[in-house]
Amino acid sequence: MTLSTAFTELFGVRHPIALAPMGGSAGGALAAAVSRGGGLGMLGAGNGDREWLDRELPIVTSSTDQPWGVGFLTWATDASGVEHALEYSPRAVMLSFGDPSPYVEPIRRAGAVLIIQVIELEEARQAVDLGADVIVAQGTEAGGHGARRGRSTLPFVPVVVDLVAPVPVLAAGGIADGRGVAAALALGAAGALIGTRFQATVEALVDPAIAKAIVEGRGEDTERSSVLDIVRGSRWPSKYTARTLGHPYLDRWHGREAELAADPQARLDYQNDVARGAVPPLPIWAGESTDLITDLPSAADLVPTLATQAEDALTRAGKR
Repeated sequence: MTLSTAFTELFGVRHPIALAPMGGSAGGALAAAVSRGGGLGMLGAGNGDREWLDRELPIVTSSTDQPWGVGFLTWATDASGVEHALEYSPRAVMLSFGDPSPYVEPIRRAGAVLIIQVIELEEARQAVDLGADVIVAQGTEAGGHGARRGRSTLPFVPVVVDLVAPVPVLAAGGIADGRGVAAALALGAAGALIGTRFQATVEALVDPAIAKAIVEGRGEDTERSSVLDIVRGSRWPSKYTARTLGHPYLDRWHGREAELAADPQARLDYQNDVARGAVPPLPIWAGESTDLITDLPSAADLVPTLATQAEDALTRAGKR
């Protein structure tokens, strides 16, 4: 069985699998490895930091001759960051979290595929109106930032598929093995955008302790909250919360976000706790599928493994 979809045909890749452009951790080596493995590697450019881009863009361009892309946090970046990345001729640019409209025209002029991630139906309608070539439907199971009051992947994806047809949709949120990829295809998606699973690979730009925590973590230990953004003084808009593994400050401040935001001493305590190593320097972004992650493979090997697992799952389902 070959998993040929509108996504694989659009990009000329072997497998309907894309790397989530996780800010900072999806660097050039990881993006290139996913592309070499037959998926679409996506560089996590975040806010478009020029120094980071100048370091990671040459890595991906020199490490693969396969299609790759770059993703930006739409609320945090600016036109100069997007246009700088476009100078390296990515096959696709993905925009997430915020109004993508200011960046559509330069992406179009460069001839790149426009991918827009959505977390609610109104965003999906806007993405269609803006002419998105691919739409990512992210459910609340996803690690990292997402909707404060969003919908789970299983019911959200098919609704988006129906709403935006014939635009191809990638499912995101809680997908960490080939069964999840197969489920995405069964829901009508043209592929899966995967994040947490690729955090636990040898090419990911994460501290080894973070990769180890993901491998040892459990989905039931994850929590979607704004606590860690507040205590870190993060600029993330309040409409987005982040799913992370457990953290002492989540336990301490759960349900008291307004009180935390008004308590400068709490933020000083957090900084002191980070400085003395009592808490990790960064939250460990992780989705609900963490239980399925038990090893640290190369991303180049992981992509075809996920595809084979998906093929097997679909074959078994057909026999039943």
